[in-house]
Amino acid sequence: MKIAQIAPLCESVPPKLYGGTERIVSYLTEELVRQGHDVTLFASGDSITAAKLIRCSKTALRLDPTVKDHWPYHIIMMEEVRRRADDFDVLHFHLDLVHAPLVGDFLDRTVTTLHGRLDLPDLKPFYRTFSELPLVSISRNQRKPMPPVNWVGNVYHGLPGDLLSFHKYPADGGYLAFLGRISPEKRPDRAIEIAALAGLPLKIAAKVDKADQAYWDEVIAPMIRAHPNVEYIGEISEREKCAFLGNARGLLFPIDWPEPFGLVMIEAMACGTPVIAFKCGSVPEVIDDGVTGFIVKSPDEAVAAVKRLGEIDRAAVRATFEQRFTVERMARDYLNIYRRLPGVRTGAARLRRLNGEDIELGAVA
Repeated sequence: MKIAQIAPLCESVPPKLYGGTERIVSYLTEELVRQGHDVTLFASGDSITAAKLIRCSKTALRLDPTVKDHWPYHIIMMEEVRRRADDFDVLHFHLDLVHAPLVGDFLDRTVTTLHGRLDLPDLKPFYRTFSELPLVSISRNQRKPMPPVNWVGNVYHGLPGDLLSFHKYPADGGYLAFLGRISPEKRPDRAIEIAALAGLPLKIAAKVDKADQAYWDEVIAPMIRAHPNVEYIGEISEREKCAFLGNARGLLFPIDWPEPFGLVMIEAMACGTPVIAFKCGSVPEVIDDGVTGFIVKSPDEAVAAVKRLGEIDRAAVRATFEQRFTVERMARDYLNIYRRLPGVRTGAARLRRLNGEDIELGAVA
């Protein structure tokens, strides 16, 4: 198939540091290329891919200090997509909103994966207006706040099997880990409280967005200074994740919001590291309680779960990852969705636009 993958421009594909959506776009794109599909990636100019790259900005917008407004670059990208739309059998958007008014002429061979939270009130009138847009969720829970829309599938994220290696139980007993973003909904304050009550060291690897700087300055930084068992590492790269997660006794995922998926949970599972996660959002769909970790409802329950981490078979954690959350499974799920789209063109059934005329190559498959 000739497939277009259209990524946000805020981060490169894959991202240099933090960036869950762009990381998933990268894994999916590379796997589709590996399977022999003709893939074109619309992304920032510093992206690295085996697919054909259409550069829609010089670099990732978040890391370019000269960029003050992201919208012009995303509009430029939409124009690049529009001009080339006839080249593809299917166009897969990983942008929430900006493309919706532009795809009407080829809507039936598009799919849009929604990577973010959908409980924001301003989204409801938007998705009521564009109710025919073919949408994919990344968890069943993510769908709950939405008005009636055109869901065409649910696809859990997946990782390359060789990306993060399995680690046996740390010889020194390890530490508790927190990985992601410093923000009120991610609740690093809970992680610090849990580690203190459990009497274990905590390592925090996370970025601080401008929007969360006050939360860091006023809440989290003082807590870290007050707890000598807590070490703040900062934002880490992909290659640093394996050791960080694999050498941990357990990952703390103490969220307080409807997390659409939670990529870090399956990253920990790939290392064999169990997860202690609060029962919010997608957590019950991702974590098998008592097998890949523990699902809790309070800091006290989390402390009790920390004491039970030795009961978890880390090899079983890794095995569950291999059964449920590989990139091969993710790509297979998306290909099944692509092939079911009413306007998708596969095999010899492709229309090529030549000199302003449609020419059919072969019979409809």
